[in-house]
Amino acid sequence: MAQTRATSLKDVASAAGVSVATVSRLLNGTLELPAETKARIDKAIRDLNYIPNPHARRLSRGRSDTIGLVVPDIANPFFGMLVAAVEEEADRRGLAVSLFATLNRPGRELSYLRLLARNHVDGLVFITNHPDTQELAELINATGKVVVVDEDVQGAAVPKLFCDNFQGGQLAGEHLADHGHRRVLYVGGPQQMISTERRFAGFESALSAGFGDDLSLMRYCGDYTVDFGRAAARRFLDEGRPASAVFVSSDEIAIGFIEVLCAEGVRIPDDVSMIGFDDVGPLHLFAPPLTAIRQPVRAIGQRALSMLLETNWEDASSLAREELIPVELVVRSSVAPPMSA
Repeated sequence: MAQTRATSLKDVASAAGVSVATVSRLLNGTLELPAETKARIDKAIRDLNYIPNPHARRLSRGRSDTIGLVVPDIANPFFGMLVAAVEEEADRRGLAVSLFATLNRPGRELSYLRLLARNHVDGLVFITNHPDTQELAELINATGKVVVVDEDVQGAAVPKLFCDNFQGGQLAGEHLADHGHRRVLYVGGPQQMISTERRFAGFESALSAGFGDDLSLMRYCGDYTVDFGRAAARRFLDEGRPASAVFVSSDEIAIGFIEVLCAEGVRIPDDVSMIGFDDVGPLHLFAPPLTAIRQPVRAIGQRALSMLLETNWEDASSLAREELIPVELVVRSSVAPPMSA
C-alpha cells in the first residue's frame, strides 16, 4: 500500500495562490498580510492538514532553540544535579538541551566541541574536570557562544561561572581554627585546577590569620574521585595521622577517605575532624553527619544558562568575564576540638 505523502509548504502556497516564501514568512511571524490573503492561507493549511516543521522554522529564523551541554560525567551526583538544573531552566524558557558526556577525556571534549560547531545550537555550556589545554581554549574561542562553568579553561575568552572557591576554603579554615586545629591537612583535586588552588588559598588564609607561624598545613593533590580519597587516607594513616583535622574538597574524595578511616577504626571526630566540599551527596546520613561547604549547584546550572542567553556576543570586550556564586558552611557533627592542642 502506497504511503500518503505529507503536505508540503509548496502545496499550501499553491492552494492559497501565493508564493512559498509568503507562507513561510507568515508562519515565522515576519510578514503582515492583508486579511483576505491570510484567510486564504489559513484555509489551505486547514484543508490540507498541513503540520509545520518547527525545526525548519527555527532554522529559518537563524536559531535552533537548542542548547549544547558538555559535562565530564553524568554518573557523578554533582554533575548530574548540574545537568538537571540546566534542563529545568531550559524547559522554563522553552528550549531543548543536547547533552554530551565526555568521560572527562580531553579528546572527547575536542570532538564534541567540533561536532557542536558544525551543528546548529544556539550556544554551549561547557564543563571540564581536568587541567586545561591550549588546544581546548583555542577551540572554545573558535566555537563562540560558550560559557565555561565550574572549572577554568585558561585562555578561553568567554564568560565563566564558578562557585566562590576561595570563600569556601576560608569558611572551612575558620571553622577548624575556631575549634583549635592548627595541624591540618588539605586534600584537593589536581594542583593546576582553579578549584584546588583557590580552595587551598582561602583555607590557608583563614588558618594563618588564626595561628600564624604555629600553623602546620599539609596538602595532598590528586583526582576528584573516590579512589583518590582512599589513597589519600592510606597515605594519611601511613604517615602517622600528621593532622588533627582534614579538609577534603569534594564529596567523592570524602567518601573514599572516610571508607578507609572506618575500616581502620579511626573515629570522626574523636580521632580526626573532617570537613567536606560540595554537599551534593547525602552527607547528613554519614556516621557522623559530615560538616561541609555547600555549593549551590542548582543556582549554578540556572545561572549558566542565563549567562549564555543574556550575553551580548557581538561585544567582544565584554566576553572575557568571570562571575562567582557564594557558597555556605553547613555545620553537622564531624568537627570537634583536637584531643591535644
